[in-house]
Amino acid sequence: MKIFDPTASPKSRELELPPAPARLEGARLMLVENTKFNSETLLRKLAERLGRKHGTTVSGVHRKRSPSHEIEEGVVPALSRQGDLVISGIGD
Repeated sequence: MKIFDPTASPKSRELELPPAPARLEGARLMLVENTKFNSETLLRKLAERLGRKHGTTVSGVHRKRSPSHEIEEGVVPALSRQGDLVISGIGD
């Protein structure tokens, strides 16, 4: 069993992120679904609208273990390789 101290400050870590695309036209979207109710529905609808308006496509979906968990360590580089833009949904 793991016990977490809710009063502890989160550990900060430096992430080297690629620059945001200058334009959305033709961008590849990676969706990060956090498992909350309606999160995936919300993300898919947003991606659909972006696709109609800007010609974006969904190149993948990553599903987190739970809303409170971070994205796993090795997933961030994969997200940046597979997509030009990452959108994380909250649901509810």
